[in-house]
Amino acid sequence: MYDHMRLTGLASGIDTDEMVRNLMQVERIKVDRVEQDRQVLLWRQEAYNSINRDFVNFILNTRKNFGITSVTSQGTFRPNSYRNLNWVKKASSSNESIAVVSSTAQAMDSNYKVNVHRLADGVSMASGSGIFQGEGGISLDGNGILRDTEGQAIEELRFTINGKQVEVFKDGGITMRDVANEINTTEDIGMRASYDSGIGRFFLQTTTTGEEAEISIAVEGGVGKDFIEGLNLYVNHYIDGEELRADRLELDLQGDEGNAIYGNTYGGSNALIDFGGATDIESSSNRITINGITMDLVGTGEFTVTVATDVDGVYDKIREFIDDYNELVDKANGLLKQNQYRNYKPLTAEQKKAMEKEEVELWEEKAKSGLLRNDHIIERTMLNIRTSLYRKSDEFIGPYKLLTEIGISTQSYTQGSAGGKLVIDEAKLKEAIAQDPEGVMEFLFKESTPEGKDEDGNVIPGELGGIVSRIYDGLMMGMEDIIKKSG
Repeated sequence: MYDHMRLTGLASGIDTDEMVRNLMQVERIKVDRVEQDRQVLLWRQEAYNSINRDFVNFILNTRKNFGITSVTSQGTFRPNSYRNLNWVKKASSSNESIAVVSSTAQAMDSNYKVNVHRLADGVSMASGSGIFQGEGGISLDGNGILRDTEGQAIEELRFTINGKQVEVFKDGGITMRDVANEINTTEDIGMRASYDSGIGRFFLQTTTTGEEAEISIAVEGGVGKDFIEGLNLYVNHYIDGEELRADRLELDLQGDEGNAIYGNTYGGSNALIDFGGATDIESSSNRITINGITMDLVGTGEFTVTVATDVDGVYDKIREFIDDYNELVDKANGLLKQNQYRNYKPLTAEQKKAMEKEEVELWEEKAKSGLLRNDHIIERTMLNIRTSLYRKSDEFIGPYKLLTEIGISTQSYTQGSAGGKLVIDEAKLKEAIAQDPEGVMEFLFKESTPEGKDEDGNVIPGELGGIVSRIYDGLMMGMEDIIKKSG
């Protein structure tokens, strides 16, 4: 037999084991370099994703702080949406027992005299006394089960409210709560029902107010008729939308065979107010909005609405936005100027095994540093935003065409910087807000219009938006560029 032997170069004097180890080490170095390059790409992608998240969060958080909840599918402001912001003007009521008021940016600063003649109301029905008290009619047993004139449990019940069929079925007997639940779950019936077993009363109420709110009940003869009559309902309603009446529900026998029982249709009333010089304004709701002023009516009588620009409130909103923007600029600048340590390559698996966990973390912190240093996408994004802020807005209706006219400027540009942060002249900004709040809001929030083409293919130039719109548009363009590069 031959012993298993390795060739170690006995005849030639060559150490083949050492040669193999050296060759493998060279190949390992090549593999390590590929893995290190791959790791750097992954880290750079993570860094891009992180700054993209910062861009997104800035837009979402500042929109929320402004109270802007509706934007287009492209993420731009809807036309004149800034006119509906509720923090620009302060509105107060001289008598909150009559009305509580609020206002949007479109309300004009002034005093408005209001006279509430009548509140909007719906229709309600309630049992005038204990239900099912008549002789020989439907009754309730000790368990709350409805029983017919022969004492049998009622398991089927049908009637119609506001043209909607209500059908109640229950083995073993129907209760009043079953009836109320069925009414409340019937779609588009426009009613809410409840039953209080403690006082033995049944209640119906329209879900809306105004002259269009109504209650009508229709039943056929038999159990349905006995049930409705046994409820002993009284109706609070309005005659011609004005005179409040409280009448007992009356059912009249009609139809060819005299078996259809119909009650009257009972209606509600509209609110009626005078506002400023306008008289006899009607509303189906007790919430009335006129020229950006919303009044929640709770009583009748005269009161005064006072509207004034909230200069400090508007200033604070703008300052908070600029503070958040400057923080974002600092983050971008930090990435663009971050030190890069070229001697700190990603660690191999073998190198990590030879190091403590804390040493690995410190090493990788150095290795990740500066991956976006002087990155042209981030630099271009922030520089484009800064440039757009200084463009003149000739097409704006208001008096403000340049950023500096409302007391906002940018810090000077420095080498290696993404662009200067915004600086506020508090006195000048507050003066602009006080003099023309509508102009300031337009200059900040006017929606931008992208470039397009008409039916003939001719280019339609886009329109420059307000300052906030320009910042959002610039960030969204930057995010698109980052996604294209990093995936």
